[in-house]
Amino acid sequence: MIYAHSANANGDWHPLAQHLVSVAGLAENFASLAAWAEEARLAGLLHDLGKYADRFQARLHGKDSGLDHWSQGASLALTEFRAVAAALAIEGHHIGLQRGDKSGLRRLQPDRLAAALPPGRFLSDPDLNHLQSRADADGLVFGKPTTLAVKSFERAVATMLDVRLLFSCLVDADFLDTEAHFDGDAQGKRPRPEGPKLDAVAALAALDAYMAGLRTATGAQEKVRQARETLWSAATLAGQMETGQFTLTAPTGSGKTLAMLKFALEHAARHGLKRIVLAVPFLTVIEQTARIYRAVFKAFPDNFVLEHHSLAGLGVEAEQRDAEGAGERQRRLLAENWDVPIVLTTNVQLLESLFSNRPSACRKLHNLMESVILFDEAQSLPSHLAVPTLAALSHLSSVYRSSVVFATATQPAFDTLHEAVANHAVRGWQPREAVPEHPALFAALERVAVSWPKTGEKRTWAQLAAELRDTEQVLVVVNLKRHALALLNELAGTEGVFHLSTNLCADHRRTVLNRVRERLKHGKICRLISTQCVEAGVDLDFPLVYRALAPLEAIAQAAGRCNREGRMDGMGSVVVFEPSEEENWRRRYPTHAYYQAAEVTRTLLKLHGSLDINDPGLFRDYYRRLYDLNNPASQNPALNEAITALDFPEIAKCYRLIDQSAIQVLVPWADRWEEFDTLRAEAEREGISVGWMRRAQGLAVSVYRSNDGAPAWAIPAKLRRGIGTSDEWFILEGDYYDDTLGLNPPKGLQVFIA
Repeated sequence: MIYAHSANANGDWHPLAQHLVSVAGLAENFASLAAWAEEARLAGLLHDLGKYADRFQARLHGKDSGLDHWSQGASLALTEFRAVAAALAIEGHHIGLQRGDKSGLRRLQPDRLAAALPPGRFLSDPDLNHLQSRADADGLVFGKPTTLAVKSFERAVATMLDVRLLFSCLVDADFLDTEAHFDGDAQGKRPRPEGPKLDAVAALAALDAYMAGLRTATGAQEKVRQARETLWSAATLAGQMETGQFTLTAPTGSGKTLAMLKFALEHAARHGLKRIVLAVPFLTVIEQTARIYRAVFKAFPDNFVLEHHSLAGLGVEAEQRDAEGAGERQRRLLAENWDVPIVLTTNVQLLESLFSNRPSACRKLHNLMESVILFDEAQSLPSHLAVPTLAALSHLSSVYRSSVVFATATQPAFDTLHEAVANHAVRGWQPREAVPEHPALFAALERVAVSWPKTGEKRTWAQLAAELRDTEQVLVVVNLKRHALALLNELAGTEGVFHLSTNLCADHRRTVLNRVRERLKHGKICRLISTQCVEAGVDLDFPLVYRALAPLEAIAQAAGRCNREGRMDGMGSVVVFEPSEEENWRRRYPTHAYYQAAEVTRTLLKLHGSLDINDPGLFRDYYRRLYDLNNPASQNPALNEAITALDFPEIAKCYRLIDQSAIQVLVPWADRWEEFDTLRAEAEREGISVGWMRRAQGLAVSVYRSNDGAPAWAIPAKLRRGIGTSDEWFILEGDYYDDTLGLNPPKGLQVFIA
């Protein structure tokens, strides 16, 4: 008998032919919607062809190492079947997708395979005929696909997405069948249970019932209630439209979060779509949205809604010597595949996966087919990534029966990039507006008066602190965590001061927000100092908001936390101020792009004297100016060159929403100490699992991965079965978690994600 994997805990070995047939079936099923489903099956049958080698069978007994068992199947897919996507997927299922241009594919010619390998890696068997004969003896039949995923790379972003989707089908199938073997028992393989299916009709009934309860309990003004009903009706009607690209433009406080869900469920019910994926820029938005969704679907299965907001993925996948290492395998099996009805995730997790070349990151991508993909606070998409991002999403919606929705109060003018997008995806970017009456909604919901700084007018943190002491309920949003800390220091000893940033773990942030809401509700003193994480989608209602000068959309989002319910007799007050900081942009803003957008705001302010943030036309002018300043189509030359070269690894490096990768640190927040202790003990005793990571997210803080390796103040979590440690999850050691500041390690606050 020839085997794919060594013995599991029950002592059973995994027959290779069984593994190949199982993976082929799963991959074809995952790709059932795609024209290239047969090619996905071929990839499954060929992906481990090199395991038929005698050297690999010896490897399973620990008698060899450093073996490449994937290049042979990739070579056969390319040379025998002209299946470029399958060849790239097979080659990449351990080492990641490689270059796809003609010169790059030459490495997969049979006579070049051995020479193309890096030092220390060897073909398990260079004789393809020998491997094929053993597969034939096992009864495997490699049929030629009638339709191939890649005919040409004329529109590179679109075709490369086809490759990634086929790759996703293969690696998810491979991971699932491998997991089923190693989790097997006396009854045989034990497959992971499939996630629950989206019953859109039942989910709509639950949402409508929840909404009826909100209507009864709301204390909002009549004009706010009317605006919310208008938006609800518009979302209902728009959900009946054909699948494709949408914008959903609605003012803050109009009920956008639930209206988006209403659209998505109506759309899923109308078209039989499989899942809903909501991507947001900030963790705080996920946490609040998850709380709402779980309240809506409280009678549904526990895993009906999945939060997946690890910013780090699963670390670097760079196995160069022996991809059968148990630690490498276990780490990859921890990757999420989004087999649930509703996924709440970050822009980083979703968009970087769309341009990744790594198996774990791409594993979930096939589950974006036949889905509704919602982007809340769509203005947060960086302009230097806009064109390839829109092209990928355009192709996903036009070919794979998905709908993409960009929802925000400050809608970017992405339709002006249509021609540039069309160079990479046939349909380009021409979305339909789900709420055509949105200008009237903005006029009806004008609830704040904004005061703008005069030219040269600046405030020191001490001056601002003095102003805050003279008001009882106020929100201050600053651009940097360092600024928040400076203001908190000035306010030391002041009553009712709270702090919010991603230095706090999710459960801590949630508790702070609940305390703030209770104080606001009962008229108690409440002064909240926050970074930008509070300004998008977080349900707070202050009478006064201070906002440091920033991009126009950030100011408008912060203003959405002021007089949100329209309960004040008059208008709420928003004060835009300039901190007295050094002129160097690095001392004032988190990124250069953020600084440039703030400068466009400053330019408009000089032109007009004051700005009407309730005018959608102002934002169109703002974005046009921003795009003129930095043409998105030419902003990222390294990424553009990598796309032209069909260089999957280089694209993954260049397409980054956050320049640095991150780790997750489990922290001992005092209010959840017992839960922390339980998770820590379980990690030490058994190692971490997918379930452990999901439970740990509430006590996790995301921290930039430093250049000098793991932090000295945290220890890496163990993987299961005693096979090494995680390079993503760490457990805090020492007294470095503060009840106000959150995680505060010896190296200081500069390591945190903004």
